[in-house]
Amino acid sequence: MISNYSHYENIIFHIDVNSAFLSWSAVKKLQEEPGSIDLRTVPSAVGGDVKSRHGIITAKSIPAKKYGIVTGEPVVKALAKCPKLILVKSDFNTYREYSHAFIEIISKYSPIVEQVSIDEAYIDMSGTRNLFMDSESDEYPFPLNVAKMIRDEVRDTLGFTVNVGISCNKLLAKMASDFTKPDKTHTLFPEEIREKMWPLPIGDLYGCGSSTAAKLTSVGIKTIGDAARSDITFLTSFLGENGGNYIYNSANGYGNSQLSGHYEDAKSYSNETTLSSDLTADSYDKDIVPILKYLSSKVSGRLKKDHVYGKTVTVSVKTGNFKRHSCQMQLDNSTDDDNRIYEYARLLSDKLLLGENGLFIKGEVVRLVGVGVSKLDDGSFRQLSLFDVMKTASNANAKADGDLAFEKQKKLDKMSEELNNRYGKGAIFKGNTLK
Repeated sequence: MISNYSHYENIIFHIDVNSAFLSWSAVKKLQEEPGSIDLRTVPSAVGGDVKSRHGIITAKSIPAKKYGIVTGEPVVKALAKCPKLILVKSDFNTYREYSHAFIEIISKYSPIVEQVSIDEAYIDMSGTRNLFMDSESDEYPFPLNVAKMIRDEVRDTLGFTVNVGISCNKLLAKMASDFTKPDKTHTLFPEEIREKMWPLPIGDLYGCGSSTAAKLTSVGIKTIGDAARSDITFLTSFLGENGGNYIYNSANGYGNSQLSGHYEDAKSYSNETTLSSDLTADSYDKDIVPILKYLSSKVSGRLKKDHVYGKTVTVSVKTGNFKRHSCQMQLDNSTDDDNRIYEYARLLSDKLLLGENGLFIKGEVVRLVGVGVSKLDDGSFRQLSLFDVMKTASNANAKADGDLAFEKQKKLDKMSEELNNRYGKGAIFKGNTLK
């Protein structure tokens, strides 16, 4: 029997857990409460504070998706769409356990596995056909037979499902795994691109963000096929050299087939934006402050999506002479909250740009602004610190400008340090009582 894809030297799988956080929460609930409802079969979602019903949605069931509920939206908005939505809290320890078990299973099928996030990985199946010939059939020739084996073992052993995308490079395998779900195998080889990928909206192209998709749509490039057939010179002039080349090459199915064979957690999360024109102190409140809010929100969303927290906030800018300058602050308690990240980003920006030796005071202009969060943890040791209590008690969330705000923050830090010295580091308040 000859496989349809036997002529390809590289065979790459992208394996993605279906609605990972929601699925893992559902499996745990069924194990702990036999006979209880399967969260995957009803409108349900993970995220936010279950009791107060605040926060954002980090994962959703397929029935919840039918109500228009999307990842990243406020819980309040999701409940307005579906009042009977079942909310469950995040459980990062459980997610890690299932992630490790998932990777352990797929690692049995190939010596080269590249885990790219907690719930997805690439595996290189090149040259392995002889190992799995006994399981081939007319319906499932290689490599479809291996994909079925993986899906069956994960489902039967761990209780949740995965999608498998198959191609000759990572980009196309990733695109294939995002086709219809759950528990499906899809191929996307070069000869299938025109039929399966080109009709999709340009925003569905992996690596094409919403802002880039909006730009392309505005000039008539509405589908991936439109981008693939576009003039690369136009794309690079419109999106920049890197952006234009990426969109053109990806839309035509060109991608990398090399797997790193290891997985490293992100060391930091950051977002930055290049400004359409150089900004000065005169446009600080009008232009830079909204950008800081937007970037803080983007960083927060990524932290929450991966269920991690950061303890160091950094603001960076690039000036008119293309030099990068940055300023950072370490927090007493790690956070993923967009308001808190923005609060510190604003303080840092005030100091960096408007302070006594600020860049604007020196006559510089700004052409790029960035916000980052680093020194990450999974939240296991987070607690309400004395610093947080002092902030709440003094209403330090009130907005302030320039160096005055920075000095105020320094005083709060000093008070926090004094209280920590007096009562012991890590003391917390419960009600009005120090514990």
